[in-house]
Amino acid sequence: MTPGRLPREITGSANPEYVNSRVRTRRKKLFDDDDYRKLIRMGTSGIARFLEESEYEDEINTLGARYSGVDLIEYALNRNIASHFRDLLRWSDGRVHDQIAKYLRKYDVWNIKTVLRGIYTDSDPEEIKTDFIRAGELSDRVLDQMAESESIDNAVNLLDGTVYHNPLVEAMSEYQDTNALVPLENALDREFYTLMMEGMSAIGGDDGATRQYVEFLQAEIDFRNTRNALRLARSGADMDPAEYFIDGGRLFTPEQLRQLVNNTDELVGHIRESRYGEELSDALNQLEQAESLIQFEHALDAALLKYSDRLASVYPMSITTIMSYILAKEREVENIRAIARGREVGLSEEEIEEELVIL
Repeated sequence: MTPGRLPREITGSANPEYVNSRVRTRRKKLFDDDDYRKLIRMGTSGIARFLEESEYEDEINTLGARYSGVDLIEYALNRNIASHFRDLLRWSDGRVHDQIAKYLRKYDVWNIKTVLRGIYTDSDPEEIKTDFIRAGELSDRVLDQMAESESIDNAVNLLDGTVYHNPLVEAMSEYQDTNALVPLENALDREFYTLMMEGMSAIGGDDGATRQYVEFLQAEIDFRNTRNALRLARSGADMDPAEYFIDGGRLFTPEQLRQLVNNTDELVGHIRESRYGEELSDALNQLEQAESLIQFEHALDAALLKYSDRLASVYPMSITTIMSYILAKEREVENIRAIARGREVGLSEEEIEEELVIL
């Protein structure tokens, strides 16, 4: 696909019933919490064998001759999730196809961030490529060239002609001033959600399913702003939180975020009184009691998945069902990845479980 361009024009046609039927079948095959608890007790070779007896069989068998241990698991996970999401595009057409394609740009953002972080930490290009999830619109050639770049400037220049180039160029001076990746990463997030919300305006429609999809996107933005606000509050960094605000949500205004980020208690109270108070209640309790930002962020991910499931149950034939599956598949891959990496570095079962998103 051409970088930065949707593969089809919006035609107005759609086939959500067919795609959702296929998605429900796929979702039934996802790992459950009992599977994760089994994996925690295994070494990396045992995890690979477990995957070989599941939906990851083809990837494990194909890659097993070239890789082993955590590398085999990493490559198999990333190839599998990309394959599953390409299936979504293959099954769909019209408006549904284009909405999925635009949402899967989040993996362009993921991959660009992976490159930026890799270059920033002087990682080997092959290590950077291991973490790619090739499910977005950027070509393999561009991604591999970026991973092999000698500087962040060079990597950004390779994105010329895509929707990601200008926002990164505009954020480059702040990155150079602060020597922190936050301005670049936030520029990517803001561009992604701006394009998503603009895309919904272009599609139009005031039916319940469309409104519900907008609500799903707004929730993602709200949860992203919540995560960023708490990171800034805990970091003590001298940064204006409004500069990292992502438009489109309903939980904060830029001014509210600026005021609340300096008072964690008021920030938590604001979230508790919001439309997400019920979903985030357990997460907020964890944050107040354990003061663990990592656990809170995992709880945010779990809450967003539950929220999307609830939205999908209202309109089971809407695209929100597909988005909910994408989040669930992401959760599976990230949990398996965390288990494999934890086992490799010798973390205890309890420490690994703290790294998982458990519903």
